[in-house]
Order: sequence, then structure tokens, then C-alpha cells
Amino acid sequence: MKIALATDHAGYEQLKQLKEYLVAEGYECQDFGPASFDEADDYPDFIFPAARAVASGDCEAGIIMGGSGQGEAMAANRVKGARCTLFYGPVVAKAAIDAQGTVSEDPYEILRLSRRHNHANVLSLSARFLTFEEIKRAVSVWLEASYDIAERHTRRVGKLDT
Repeated sequence: MKIALATDHAGYEQLKQLKEYLVAEGYECQDFGPASFDEADDYPDFIFPAARAVASGDCEAGIIMGGSGQGEAMAANRVKGARCTLFYGPVVAKAAIDAQGTVSEDPYEILRLSRRHNHANVLSLSARFLTFEEIKRAVSVWLEASYDIAERHTRRVGKLDT
């Protein structure tokens, strides 16, 4: 799987570490930058090209980062065909997560749901709110999850992409 990577200055160091981790896990990575640390950089300059690579199919997934990850997710979601989810950190569901009444105790289940139900193809991570161990776990959980091709999910995702 080829993964598009991008960040701003706030996630620069973590993204370098994440790239090393992903390559060691057997993933191919295309790094959209930045190439060096610059406190004055503008995240759209790096996020838009990464999101476009995912939307076009050049990359099968994208992982982006920023201080909060919020602006980066907003930027990615402006690219037609990019469906970006944002992860701030582990959280446990307070109520049922599916129609069968299942309540998950897994603090990373929200990542699986973003893939299954929303077919998220870009993951935005909060560099200031996650440890590197949490980042690795989040990325692994998210990449291992698959799309649920039930009609209701594909219908809804289709409306996002039109």
C-alpha cells in the first residue's frame, strides 16, 4: 500500500518517525513535506498535494499531521474524493456504536468506524495531543480496517464524493 504523508511544522518530527515506522512495516510512503522544519510554514501547501494524491488514486491512503490536526483535516476534506477523519486520541464509546446495540470498550474503535462506515481514506493526527506510541497504534488500527461495502455506507459515501 502506498501512503501519502504530509504535515506542518508542529508534526514535522513525528511524521519523520512515522515514515520510518511505516517503511519498516512494509508500506511505501510518498512524503509531501515539508522537507525541513520551518515554523512559519502553511499546512495547506503540503496537505493539498497529499490529499490530491489519495483522491486521484496515486496513493491508497493518506496520513497527515498538525498541531491539532484540525486545520489539516479541513484542508484535506476540501479535495473532492478525499475523505479525511481526525483523531485526537483514544476515546471510549458512551453508547451503542451500531444498530445491534454493541458498545465498544476499545479506545481506537472510532478509527475502525471511520474506515468501515465513512470509507475514510485520509487520517489526520494531532501531533500535540498524541504520544508517538499512540500515533503508531492509531495508524495501525486505521490502516488494518476495511471498508464496509453495505449499500447504506457506499450510498452515503457516494454523496460525499459527488
